[in-house]
Amino acid sequence: MKLNEILKEDFIIADLAGKNKESVVHELVDFLFKKNAIQNKEALFTELMEREKLGSTGIGENVAIPHAKSEDIDHILTLFGRSVEGLDFESLDKKPVHFVCLVIAPVTSTGHHLKALAKISRLLKSQNLREGILKAQNRQQIYSILLEEDSKFI
Repeated sequence: MKLNEILKEDFIIADLAGKNKESVVHELVDFLFKKNAIQNKEALFTELMEREKLGSTGIGENVAIPHAKSEDIDHILTLFGRSVEGLDFESLDKKPVHFVCLVIAPVTSTGHHLKALAKISRLLKSQNLREGILKAQNRQQIYSILLEEDSKFI
């Protein structure tokens, strides 16, 4: 699986406005709704927050990968957001989150979404990638940096 199969340039938010987990999840869900990628934003928001109650998807190293399944979609949806300032996502390492990658899978998805989560997690482990994304001027640069890093994986 290549990143460009699950993430498109116009699904990148270069400057997240939210300052905490709940406000950022709202922002991401609203973005998907405005793009007509989902129909029921309240249901998706609830599903994502229920998942967060099981344990934070703030995985450390300034990264959060909130994820859920939705009846609204028939393919994996991925949305990447950057917070230059950092936000409180109740991360496992207690550090502020700068990179939020939302992954929504169809309820019928059995393993494809797990591959997507693994791909994103592996990419965002690169400190050079994270530093490059923080310095990027716009979503086009962010996307280019992500795809360049992804090309290093077979």
